[in-house]
Amino acid sequence: MTYVITAAQPDDGATLGPLHLRNYTDPDAGIDESWIREHRGSSATAEGVAQWREFIEAANQHPAPRFCRVVRSGTELVGYLCGHWEESGTITLGPMYLLDEAQGHGLGGRMMTEFLTWAGPAHIRLGVVDCNERAIRFYRRHGFEIAGERYLWRGKLPTLPMTREAQTSAPADPADRPSVRR
Repeated sequence: MTYVITAAQPDDGATLGPLHLRNYTDPDAGIDESWIREHRGSSATAEGVAQWREFIEAANQHPAPRFCRVVRSGTELVGYLCGHWEESGTITLGPMYLLDEAQGHGLGGRMMTEFLTWAGPAHIRLGVVDCNERAIRFYRRHGFEIAGERYLWRGKLPTLPMTREAQTSAPADPADRPSVRR
């Protein structure tokens, strides 16, 4: 099977919403498809697709205040990694997801390398479902550490905060740093 990592295109928004809903199941915590649809289902509605489209369009600007890469297998999207600058200058990584069949091919590492290049030396934060040991190990390999106590996202989904401290390097050209827009 051939996989290709590309910048997301606005029309991908219709696929990213439903794909995003497959990301969070945790039967032990009572996180099933109906709970996910209740709390994240808006990402697959017409309004959610429009928000994905807007996010992707911003990610394709230069300089880009947002980041979004997708993994394609033929015409099917099988994964993605997104992130954005916060007003504080911190970057939030997420969401990131690869379908099971796309895992184990180095795609996550390649997307992460592109993301870290885009982020430059900035401080990065994310939340990871605490039962997803594979994801936690992946983020640690890329310089992230657990940065606080587990919390319940939306009162139910056990989540660990992780951060990657700002890297020391030569300051980036301010003209290349994205402006933050709401």
